[in-house]
Amino acid sequence: MIITIITVAYNSNSTIKDTMDSVLNQVCKDYEYIVVDGASKDGTLDAIEEYVPKFDGRMRYISEPDKGIYDAMNKGIGMAQGDVIGILNSDDFFADEHVVGKLLETFKEEPEVDGVYANLCYVSQNKTDNIVRRWITGPQKPFAKGWLPAHPTFYVKKSVYEKYGLFNLDYKLAADFELMLRFVERYHIKLTYLPEFLVKMRLGGATNNSIRNIVEQDKECVRAFKENQVSVSRMYLLFRYLPKIKQYL
Repeated sequence: MIITIITVAYNSNSTIKDTMDSVLNQVCKDYEYIVVDGASKDGTLDAIEEYVPKFDGRMRYISEPDKGIYDAMNKGIGMAQGDVIGILNSDDFFADEHVVGKLLETFKEEPEVDGVYANLCYVSQNKTDNIVRRWITGPQKPFAKGWLPAHPTFYVKKSVYEKYGLFNLDYKLAADFELMLRFVERYHIKLTYLPEFLVKMRLGGATNNSIRNIVEQDKECVRAFKENQVSVSRMYLLFRYLPKIKQYL
């Protein structure tokens, strides 16, 4: 079994080496690594090209304009040859050198599952050893109750994408939410929870960098329920944000 790890990047020169190092340092080498660059202009491409030979044939990349982060993710999925696919963003990195091994072991121990999800740490932008927030996802619950997997820990079999589709580009800020909702709530793929921290994410993503983006993302999440024919309460946004408060404690 091979895992495809996809990193999408645009002008990420200040962080992408941490991302690539965290993949390169994995003890288990049963992976392929795909980097999709959106024609960066800050030296990101030079960094990517520097790392290609270090991966001994396990790394491929493209660099071309795209329609945004979710379009780039779709390109990466289209390039994937592995049995399982996951996304590691260019300002994120694996929590330790055993993440790929833990994921593969879980899939092999539970061959009937379609996907694995785990826990996530948010860290300071410049001091990545400073943990600001711990997202302990916990056992699966209904999305309508505010639960959802941490997308950077969401590893799904390639066959799921082939059967149920890619990221919906009509969603500008919540296509990852819509995709997971579609897979889990609409099509009922079988998930298993790995109760470990697999990924560290820097604070300051596109969605959370303004109140306007947060509001627009919330609207898209509510729309995703309707378009996937999943019932949701008017109290959904309260359910959505209450668990996040606990993550800072």
